[in-house]
Amino acid sequence: MSTGFRATKTGVAIKLDEAEASVLRSLVGLVLGLVEPGTTGDDPLERALGIGVATPPVPADPVLARLFPSAYEDDKDAGEFRRYTEASLRDGKRADAVTLLDTATGGRVDLTPEQAQAWLRALNDVRLMLGVRLEVTEEVHEEIAAMSEEDPRYPAFVTYDWLTYLQDTLVRALW
Repeated sequence: MSTGFRATKTGVAIKLDEAEASVLRSLVGLVLGLVEPGTTGDDPLERALGIGVATPPVPADPVLARLFPSAYEDDKDAGEFRRYTEASLRDGKRADAVTLLDTATGGRVDLTPEQAQAWLRALNDVRLMLGVRLEVTEEVHEEIAAMSEEDPRYPAFVTYDWLTYLQDTLVRALW
């Protein structure tokens, strides 16, 4: 099992076994499937500026609502803000996911500072997705400790905990 990220002279590094790399790629692939490219309007100026079409103030999928939270309590203001920002936010999340997919291999993985930042954001998106689906609470560690390994949710909770560990070691290696 991975010992986490460590700082190097050129960025950060981690040693992943093939199974760990495969799990990361699989989970990031799920996020990539959720954050489809943003849809812009027909107006050429709106397309050039990345202004999206009118969208609901809050996405119906709770994972998307967590990945793209409302900036305003007022539905009209939230929808308008989402129209101006969501397409570019989606593009950014997709770019981060692709960076992780392109670099997550079995063996030693060396990342530049820019790649490490993309990994940090992509890991956060994966944790948010998994956390929403698992209905993770602040007591997640106690839940895992009390959970039987026979519980069908156990592997997913342990994976969530591992992702938290990876994110923590990456933050520490960067700072």
